Amino acid sequence: MSCFANRAHCPMKKLLLAAVVLAIPCAVRSAETSLPRVRDRDGKVPEPIVAVDNVCAWPNLTRLPDGAVLATIFNQPSHGSVAGDVDCYASTDGGRSWQKRGTPAAHEPDTNRMNVAAGLTTGGDLLVISSGWSNRYPEGQQRAAFRAGILEPWVCRSADGGRTWKVDRKAFPARGPRGGDCIPFGDIVPGADGQLRVAIYEVLKLRDDRVYVYRSPDDGKTWGEPAALDEKNFRNETALVHLGGGKWLAAARVSELQLYRSEDDAKTWAACGPLTRPSQHPGDFLPLRDGRLMLTYGNRTADRGVDVRFTRDAGKTWSAPLRVADFQGDGGYPASVQLADGSVVTAYYASKSSYHHRYHMGVVVWDPAKSAAE
Repeated sequence: MSCFANRAHCPMKKLLLAAVVLAIPCAVRSAETSLPRVRDRDGKVPEPIVAVDNVCAWPNLTRLPDGAVLATIFNQPSHGSVAGDVDCYASTDGGRSWQKRGTPAAHEPDTNRMNVAAGLTTGGDLLVISSGWSNRYPEGQQRAAFRAGILEPWVCRSADGGRTWKVDRKAFPARGPRGGDCIPFGDIVPGADGQLRVAIYEVLKLRDDRVYVYRSPDDGKTWGEPAALDEKNFRNETALVHLGGGKWLAAARVSELQLYRSEDDAKTWAACGPLTRPSQHPGDFLPLRDGRLMLTYGNRTADRGVDVRFTRDAGKTWSAPLRVADFQGDGGYPASVQLADGSVVTAYYASKSSYHHRYHMGVVVWDPAKSAAE
């Protein structure tokens, strides 16, 4: 299995106010970045939308068969230190307004459900795999809030576009190959064989996380056959993309994003080296209709924002980055989908920005055909 070096590296989640959250267009952008910006269908720099207010979010986007875009999010304005649920919001107007549809994973007392992977089954159901954190410390041993232990993953399924959910608490293994806790991340992706794949990172001890790609032969009812992404090195939140046939790419978070390639249908993986600079993570892949593959990632350097890069040769070389949105403080974790008209909806979260001064899920609608990256 061969891997390819990248071209030169580039600088690089409440209480809801209402059951229906109208998107708020924003007229003011934050300080200019040195990066060129994406453009909308009119060739203009698109303005961010406050899609869901007062949430930390960590959004995952799924485009449903009817064209609606679903965002699976953490529903509290806290970086995981309070009780909360996994909710889903839908947009039926191309990302411009969002309405709450349902709750895939409601938390139990003294816990939160905040970590998710999401996607469609081959049968068209929406699938969410969710874990989170416990605040159930032994009496007298309270330490950091909601860090008493990692919750076992639940597999949540909706057959009506995210409105109602069935939860299977035993479908996903409670422990990873080394006996650690499993945290899901990113997209649930079908392979050429019809089996679903998902990336989890197993937490055994501090700075000892390992990533495994699990597969389901029965449309998400059971999961197994974990394949190690990298058995020797610390890796966690990982994006997967199926390139066709047996070819896959993965972008794994360390201090930066590290690229991996599989040519045997995600059974074995080979390292390809760094994909971004330090503090530029985690990532999300999106195959575009024009044949390019897009990587979206959070840029947490001093020049904070959400950036994208493109490849035309399955990850051998990558374009210079473009800026999608700016944020201040805590933020990032972008996800993108492409609409029927070719536009892209990119969602992210921020604790603050020039256009909104508290936690929110932001959205930018833009056109990759009008956004040049050399």
